[in-house]
Amino acid sequence: MYTNKKLREHISALMDGELPDADQELALAALQETDGRQAWELYHLAGDALRTADTPALSPGFRERLAERLAAEAAPPPRAVVPDEKDGLATVLSNPAP
Repeated sequence: MYTNKKLREHISALMDGELPDADQELALAALQETDGRQAWELYHLAGDALRTADTPALSPGFRERLAERLAAEAAPPPRAVVPDEKDGLATVLSNPAP
């Protein structure tokens, strides 16, 4: 099942030229919907703002230090998917019971 979040990820990847060919049809179909067009416009606006922002240069080694800190972080806990018998949808639990 594709969620709105997943479709937005596809649209973002499409904009970046990183969407696999197999997923392009889905992303293009999402752009036919209001939510998809709004996401497309929002991502372009954010990208334009980031490219034109007057930001200071990063300190030497910033990327390397950031990568090290991210690698040291713990992975998020696994999520459990529980089927909802009423309408066939699944519910995702952030902290499933053991």
